[in-house]
Amino acid sequence: MARAESLRIVHLDTFVAVYHRTSGITHLITAPAPEILATLGEAGMTLVALADRLAEDYDLGDTDAAALAARLEELVAAGLVSAA
Repeated sequence: MARAESLRIVHLDTFVAVYHRTSGITHLITAPAPEILATLGEAGMTLVALADRLAEDYDLGDTDAAALAARLEELVAAGLVSAA
C-alpha cells in the first residue's frame, strides 16, 4: 500500500474517499477495495495470504483469486498499492 501518511481516508456511506497526497488525486472506492487496503497495510502480502486474511476478517463471501488479482491491479494502476 502507499505509505499511510500519504493517504487520507474518509468513509462516505458505501463509498470511501482516498486522497493520495503525493499525486493530489482523490479516489472514490467501494468494497472490497477499502478492505484490501486495510488488510495490506504497509507490509504487503502474497495474493493467497491476502485472500485468506480477507476471508477471515471480512464477510466478502468466497474469495475468487482472479477477481482479487484484478482488484489489486486496479489499486496498483491508481497508485494506491505497489506490486512487489
